[in-house]
Amino acid sequence: MRGTVVKLAVPAALLLAAAAPLRAETPAPATFVLAPVQVTDWKSVFGRVEARDRLPARARLGGTLVDLQVTEGQAVAAGEVIGRIVDEKLTFQLSAIDAQRTSLDAQLANAETELKRGEDLLARGVTTVQQLDVLRTQVNVLKGQIEAIAAERRVIEQQAAEGAVLAPVAGRVLEVPVARGAVVQPGETVVTIGGGGIFLRIAVPERHAEDLAEGDTILIEGAGGATQGRLERVYPLVENGRVVADVAVAGLSDRFVDARVLVRLPLAERTALMVPETALVSRAGLDFVAVLSGDAPMMRAVVPGGAQDVDGVAMVEILSGLVAGDVILSAGAPAAGGGHD
Repeated sequence: MRGTVVKLAVPAALLLAAAAPLRAETPAPATFVLAPVQVTDWKSVFGRVEARDRLPARARLGGTLVDLQVTEGQAVAAGEVIGRIVDEKLTFQLSAIDAQRTSLDAQLANAETELKRGEDLLARGVTTVQQLDVLRTQVNVLKGQIEAIAAERRVIEQQAAEGAVLAPVAGRVLEVPVARGAVVQPGETVVTIGGGGIFLRIAVPERHAEDLAEGDTILIEGAGGATQGRLERVYPLVENGRVVADVAVAGLSDRFVDARVLVRLPLAERTALMVPETALVSRAGLDFVAVLSGDAPMMRAVVPGGAQDVDGVAMVEILSGLVAGDVILSAGAPAAGGGHD
């Protein structure tokens, strides 16, 4: 149902370390006339704290993980170097390329010397143009080989640079499945990072799915009071008889990802008789409410139901024992000498 309020009972240690209360506790009046009020029936389900983006930081290079700079629970920035992989074969390949480059440089120097001598001989008419073209071609071939070797070296240098394992997103490290010194393959996950914000994911039985509407307001209760959330997305795919929905909650802690919390969803609106919790008195295993009969208070036996918060007052539903119009003492037991009804 659109516009309804979804109330969640969430452990404060997991979620709301410093949630700001939405309203102060309102004291109940000394007496009030009992009248039906609108209440909501709730369905209890479990929600799960999840990261909006859960991305793996993968190895781009196969080799040995020689450095790992993060642990589970650590916060990282996007693009931060969190590990380094080294492939010793790349070092040997670079050494081989450098040796080839040295040899080609020497050959090029000799070919350029021969070309200069040929040009001098051609100027004196001792040699031919064809022989000079052969020497010039030899110089150009050696220059091309040197450029190819330089390009090959840049490729290997880039491969070596890809040994740095980068954080794909800013967030918190959720899992580190490998250890320093491990041999990893290209594409293997080194670190799993959760980022992009934290939300609450709930799974609702499909028979109650029609009661969910995107944009509905929710309340999450914690030790610091209550904070608001919003039903952000309802997924159309039904999985195992349940509909999955996401709840956006400002200030939701990312300290514990995948933590389960108890969620209560609204099912129906109805009228009920509600009295403050302070009006209930337990004696000998029975519950009583003080009711004014004329000017004298009397204790009337009642059957209480579930408790709810109504306009900032902790209220209890009365299933039987009271009727609309009764004048209730909010403070509980009457003065000495009060009778029983």
